[in-house]
Amino acid sequence: MSVAAYRNRAHPLWIAYLVHRLSGLFLALFLPFHFWVLALAASDPGRLDGFLAFTEYGIVKVAEFGLVFGLAVHMFGGLRLLALEWLPWSAPQKTLAAGAAALSFGIAGTFLIQAV
Repeated sequence: MSVAAYRNRAHPLWIAYLVHRLSGLFLALFLPFHFWVLALAASDPGRLDGFLAFTEYGIVKVAEFGLVFGLAVHMFGGLRLLALEWLPWSAPQKTLAAGAAALSFGIAGTFLIQAV
């Protein structure tokens, strides 16, 4: 791989692309687990109550922060991609990508503060 290819991978927009892809993978891996927990509500309410008691631990709250952050990052990354496709763009793309990341962190942080 050339030096220019490595230099391009340090660009904020390439990092935004990578974070968007990884958050999508993370959410895709989370979804079956989420459906399993929802199925507990219908099939075994006792186990669901035990699982809900487990969610009161601090590490689970931090994991929920990660989940909400991943959702927000993926949503704002998708909106950024839609804007790239449909709007005329110029140099401020990096600022918008950074703003989307900051907004994602703010949403997830607000969730964490309310959860704790």
